[in-house]
Amino acid sequence: MTHSPGLAPARRVPYLRQIARCRPVRRFILLVLLLVSACLPGSPTRAFEIEAERLFGKPDATIRIRVLSTTDIAVFAPVLDGFIAARPDISVAYVMASSQEVFNAIDREKAPFDVVISSAMDLQMKLANDGRARPLPDGILSGRPAWARWRDTLVAVAQEPAVLLIARDALDGGLPVPRSRRDVIALLRDNAERFRGRIGTYDPKISGAGYLFATQDARLSETFWRLAEVMGRLDARLYCCSVNMIEAMLNGELLLAYNVLGSYSRKDDLYRDKIILVEPEDFTVTLLRTALIPQEAQRPAEGGAFLAYLLSPVGQSLVLEAAGLPLIDPRVYAEKPHLRPIRLDPGLLAQLDNLTRQGFLDEWQAAMDQP
Repeated sequence: MTHSPGLAPARRVPYLRQIARCRPVRRFILLVLLLVSACLPGSPTRAFEIEAERLFGKPDATIRIRVLSTTDIAVFAPVLDGFIAARPDISVAYVMASSQEVFNAIDREKAPFDVVISSAMDLQMKLANDGRARPLPDGILSGRPAWARWRDTLVAVAQEPAVLLIARDALDGGLPVPRSRRDVIALLRDNAERFRGRIGTYDPKISGAGYLFATQDARLSETFWRLAEVMGRLDARLYCCSVNMIEAMLNGELLLAYNVLGSYSRKDDLYRDKIILVEPEDFTVTLLRTALIPQEAQRPAEGGAFLAYLLSPVGQSLVLEAAGLPLIDPRVYAEKPHLRPIRLDPGLLAQLDNLTRQGFLDEWQAAMDQP
């Protein structure tokens, strides 16, 4: 049986909890008002769910831009602070959500964000391909590799591998560190009770990045399906986000996490003492974290200025050294041949066809629902 402890609650949950604390009569009245307001003309029928938000810069700054991103606030904060230092006349309202919710916000709700940054490059590609993105300023695209941009509407700002995390405690007794998916399968099968209920991975039904990783894994090797079956038999726990899996590893809830974004792997002593990071030697899928300016942007020029800073030498230095996000670098693939880049090309759109997607998810669910 699988479950999703990593699901982030909707923003409306705290308000409903406040209602629940009211006396019965008042609770009834408030609930009726809430339902009525949801049915009023102009009220959103859907509200995308966010995980966190924070304002960077002065609240009374002359200009405010809105950035929607899958990148954790703590990771991206140094870059945002650097931008604010360079442009004190601008404040940034930074909103973090899962990759699927980011897509929903722009595609379905036409939310007025000025910049969108996501790890689900296939969903970003669909937004750009469907005309949901504005052309980017020429200066932003100059010098970017052809495989790290899509036409003039989508650009990669970082590249990062999907890695395997394993707790050092999981290898007590002299167990070897797994170096490939075959090694992981053998480790789990030979130590089933040790790992039962303590394996984490993305839920591709709710995570755009998780779906992207799973489809790329399946395209590259049939070993992925054998691993999915083994994880299913051992009651793998499903998550929306890498940061949640890492927290569960540090808390001792998980012993192994599969397909975690490498950029979230912390460098502090606590992390190193507890967790081993492995780039699988059979292949390590490497994604591009991409950015676009949506059609509904209210400050497209300032959004472009933010992206220009992000891709400038100063901005890229902060992306690498402070945020810990690997930069776009074609040389890394020659140095590490096990890295398999996902490129920005029309092939990404094939897996987003509704029938193809549902067929894949059905097969994945069957693999996970092992007796």
